[in-house]
Amino acid sequence: MKIDNAQLAAFAETLREGSFDLAARKLNVTPSAISQRIKLLEERMGQVLIQRSTPCQATAAGRPLLRYAEELALLESEALSALGVLDVDAAGAPSSVRIPMVINADSLDSWFLEVFDDLAASTAITLDLRVEDQDHSLLLLREGAVMAGVSANAKAIQGCRVEALGVMRYLALASPSYVERHFSAGVNAESLNAAPMLMFNKKDALQQAFLAQLTDAVIKPPTHYLPTTRSFGEAVLRGMTWGMIPEQLAEAQLQAGQLIELAAPRCLDVPLFWHRWRITSSALESLSRLVHKAAGKALRQTPAS
Repeated sequence: MKIDNAQLAAFAETLREGSFDLAARKLNVTPSAISQRIKLLEERMGQVLIQRSTPCQATAAGRPLLRYAEELALLESEALSALGVLDVDAAGAPSSVRIPMVINADSLDSWFLEVFDDLAASTAITLDLRVEDQDHSLLLLREGAVMAGVSANAKAIQGCRVEALGVMRYLALASPSYVERHFSAGVNAESLNAAPMLMFNKKDALQQAFLAQLTDAVIKPPTHYLPTTRSFGEAVLRGMTWGMIPEQLAEAQLQAGQLIELAAPRCLDVPLFWHRWRITSSALESLSRLVHKAAGKALRQTPAS
């Protein structure tokens, strides 16, 4: 059985863009043409490949096909580049090798920024970044939606290799006025249960992991949720709450006395790992080198096992 290229392109672009309309715009065809091609592909495979939701998502049957489509697009782009044949986009500009990857927000807003510096002078690689909690990013790799990613999980998934990046240290921080208001009698189970706590989102387990280091008691404080790194830090800095912040993002405020640690020297060390598809790709190799370079400068060394 051979896969029709036009049908495969419609399938992959719909999942990348999240809708039939956007995929049609990207491929310069009508939405009905996209729908028809996907329908024919599903009939050929004998299975539903796309979940018609907002955004569209691959079904369990569609995930292996999505990975195949992404891998094929990467290798084709690199082959054309090696042959000196410049592919062009819809606007007529030379196309780059597209690498979809996933990363947690704290890494994206801190040490990973150096990768942007290294890519600034190059048009060879374009990143399609997805933001996901470091404990949940492997799901996108399993589904084939991304080719690489940063995760707190050391276990390699099928078809991927995993490499240690280093350790991101999180500190439990609050403003001096907040500490005086809520912890004047000390940091204990009673005060922790009463003091408002900050979490990034429902998946964020850092605060609870830190609390487990301090006490065996069940701590259920009033909890705020702020799903951006900047607003998270601002809420802590302005005395609204306490939260776990990467040491790289809080260095200046700590030195200025604007933030203080709740229970120094207690902290939370989160090992980070680079997961990438196990395929031969010069672009993926290049990106991996840049990620390791940036992580090596900013993260703590992984403890020897």
